[in-house]
Amino acid sequence: MMSGSKKKAKKNKRLAKALYEAELTRLQVELVTMQRWVTATGARVLVLFEGRDAAGKGGAIKRIVQYLNPRSARVVALPTPSERERGQWYYQRYIERLPTAGEIVLMDRSWYNRAGVEKVMDYCTVEEYERFLEQTPVLERMLVDDGIILVKYWFSVSDTEQEKRFKSRLQDPVRRWKLSETDLASITKWEDYSQAKDAMFAATDTPEAPWWTVESDDKRSSRLNTIAHLLSQVPYEQSEPAKVKIPERPDANETDRPDIDEQNFVPDHAGSLSA
Repeated sequence: MMSGSKKKAKKNKRLAKALYEAELTRLQVELVTMQRWVTATGARVLVLFEGRDAAGKGGAIKRIVQYLNPRSARVVALPTPSERERGQWYYQRYIERLPTAGEIVLMDRSWYNRAGVEKVMDYCTVEEYERFLEQTPVLERMLVDDGIILVKYWFSVSDTEQEKRFKSRLQDPVRRWKLSETDLASITKWEDYSQAKDAMFAATDTPEAPWWTVESDDKRSSRLNTIAHLLSQVPYEQSEPAKVKIPERPDANETDRPDIDEQNFVPDHAGSLSA
């Protein structure tokens, strides 16, 4: 467990791209097999992704769901609670989004916001925070006792790598939205977040719902490690998809169709690139 001191980047060599892509493909095939088992058996899988800002949670989630059927695999990333939600029992809006039979739910941050950003940024009271630490193990024990497969991941990143990723986002127009005042506060409040994480682990790392730490300075390795571990936590069985026979296409009939010139077509922007 990380103490209040800063965690420095390791000098591990980055996983080769060819090895990463080959293993990622293999693991994603296994994820599809796992989802088929979840759907067939009515299992319920809930995966929580927590960790430092810019630690790679979103990238891992993206690779997990990339080829899964969205009808039975959901990503939950809740915004700031509304006025109505602030008047509810704290866990209520998360419980509404728990998996039903045959479903996988991946939460990109979860009720653990209260133990992290809310605690550090003073978005909750001391009483609310302490109540959270007491109630969460009880809630998670109830979920597991009811048959939900609950997996909790904490993505750990060094301070130097985090700052490097923040600077990269600052220069990237498609990822600039990922930088907010709260995100940047993770630099100035690094020690506070370390202490909050330690207290959270002490209270909620239970035999029924343990925390699993993902070292994520190397994004490629962290993604493969997360997917491989997730597969190991679900007792799925190998199965082949139902056989499908593609039918013969019937001959076109003689029905008159509207003139193609009457349709509106999207302009060929791609074609203009080679001109």
